[in-house]
Amino acid sequence: MNLDLNRILDAGVEVAQSVKVAAVDLADKGKRQVELLNAQNKLARAQRQLGALVYSLIRSGEENRELVDKYVQAIAAIEAEIDRIKAQPEFTPAAAPAEKAERHCPQCGAEVEEDALFCHRCGAQL
Repeated sequence: MNLDLNRILDAGVEVAQSVKVAAVDLADKGKRQVELLNAQNKLARAQRQLGALVYSLIRSGEENRELVDKYVQAIAAIEAEIDRIKAQPEFTPAAAPAEKAERHCPQCGAEVEEDALFCHRCGAQL
């Protein structure tokens, strides 16, 4: 009887450990998903801000290549961060949200986000 109780306890410990490992894995995946979504939102904001900057510079006839280059470098850094997050082991992206109707810039035809105020490619106001 005592031997059976020890086997049951050992089996319970094994189950508890596997549940713990699964919970930690799930938490890590959730953390990566949040990290990815935050980086993607940051990228979208930076692209919109760059578009607004380019548009305002063109509209006013000014040039500020140094500031535009800083935005481009910041966007490249965010894209690298997104690639790093996606490259982490066992990364599986969340299910894609329901597809939205595509929106295009009337000026250059680039596909733009639904809530974009300016085109990320040409800077035109949307």
